[in-house]
Amino acid sequence: MHEYTRFFIGGDWVEPAGTGTIDVVSPHTEEVIGRVPEGTDADIDRAVAAARQAFDHGPWPRMTPAERAEVMGRLSAIYAANAQAMSDLVVAEVGTPALFSIFAQATIPQMTLQYYVDLAATYTWEDERPGMQGPVTVVREPVGVVAAIYPWNVPQFTLIMKLAPALLAGCTVVAKPSPETPLDAYLLAEWVKEAGFPDGVVNFVPAGREAGAHLVAHPGVDKVAFTGSTDAGRKIGEVCGRQLKRCTLELGGKSAAIILEDADLATTVEGFKLASLMNNGQACAAQTRILAPRSRYDEVAEALAAMVGGLAVGDPADFGTEIGPLVAKRQQERVEGYIRIGQEEGAKLLVGGLDRPYDRGWYVAPTVFGNVTNDMRIAREEIFGPVLSLIPYDDEDDAVRIANDSEFGLGGSVWTADVDHGIEVARRVRTGSCGVNLYGMDPNTPFGGYKNSGLGRELGPEGLEAYLEHKSIPRPA
Repeated sequence: MHEYTRFFIGGDWVEPAGTGTIDVVSPHTEEVIGRVPEGTDADIDRAVAAARQAFDHGPWPRMTPAERAEVMGRLSAIYAANAQAMSDLVVAEVGTPALFSIFAQATIPQMTLQYYVDLAATYTWEDERPGMQGPVTVVREPVGVVAAIYPWNVPQFTLIMKLAPALLAGCTVVAKPSPETPLDAYLLAEWVKEAGFPDGVVNFVPAGREAGAHLVAHPGVDKVAFTGSTDAGRKIGEVCGRQLKRCTLELGGKSAAIILEDADLATTVEGFKLASLMNNGQACAAQTRILAPRSRYDEVAEALAAMVGGLAVGDPADFGTEIGPLVAKRQQERVEGYIRIGQEEGAKLLVGGLDRPYDRGWYVAPTVFGNVTNDMRIAREEIFGPVLSLIPYDDEDDAVRIANDSEFGLGGSVWTADVDHGIEVARRVRTGSCGVNLYGMDPNTPFGGYKNSGLGRELGPEGLEAYLEHKSIPRPA
């Protein structure tokens, strides 16, 4: 049982203003495995005040990038030495299969942190430009106090994508973990304290939607960095727009995987284990629309159903498990609701369905629907579970049309024996990223979405720039 009674605010552990608590429930056993205090508006106010004080009067924004990177490097080293502990904790909270968790829930976050540590030495923090009246110095300065609001599915990665560039830029941060997954934030807070960050630079307040809304609208916050649903992102964007507050929004997706005529089917279908079903299907960039040429449709349907039907479903702590439980009962019910919708819409159930694999735990059978058309709800709405829709297409133009016929534009992939041609097709897909014969995210490259998948980019130098303001300082020749 992981139990905490205080918040990490202002560089210390402080008593909560309220008496509410958040129970953390195992998706596998349905038993309480942790308890933390629930943040209130007063706790948010205190955290913002600490971050504001640290930004306006503390040393962090006034340190050189190299000095900030040195402190961040200590955190990165602590993270690397304890990655397994972080992975195990997220397995318990989220239900992520252990083999995937050590990579996605711990190693990649640490690598992202280290990427920004290293970027400090090569990024152009200021430059001289010729002006009409004389030289101009262009400097990059931190945007200010950042509210980092992030979801439960990959909590460490979605946090570090915000925290690392914000810290390198010289910002201070108030982080609000999801109520489902606050425990990993406490572990990270312990490491932040051990690394020796100045007081108030990083603050953590687990809380629900109401306190989150208070954080977004807080006048002491200069920028909001949010990962979550498109509906929530719209509301946050409205608030930030009224206040002319900077924001980055990484939102939902309904990504398409285009299988071209010449694709090797065995390796393609094997690749969908990660590209389409990562984290039990609870991933915004999951390739949940599988587009197959009509000439190979039956072959693809058979291979896809065999792969999904053969997945090992079970205890996420077991390294042999490929699909674990969903994060919460409401999520289980939501995904099962979409399976019913698919059946009602006339899609053909190829494998899976509503028979739960276990009586205990929030499990859903990995499911594939065939005979799906792109106007069905299961092809248009984000399900966020292990449910795939197989859609036939006539030719490559038709495949691209179907892939782009979505309100979302986050991820995508093209599967082919001809990589150069795959890149040509990927260029035509209107998404923020589109892999060829794989799907992945790299700390060195920007990640974000077109259309209703969000605003702005995270990761890469572009992710750092989202936390910087540009100032021009002209002077006479």
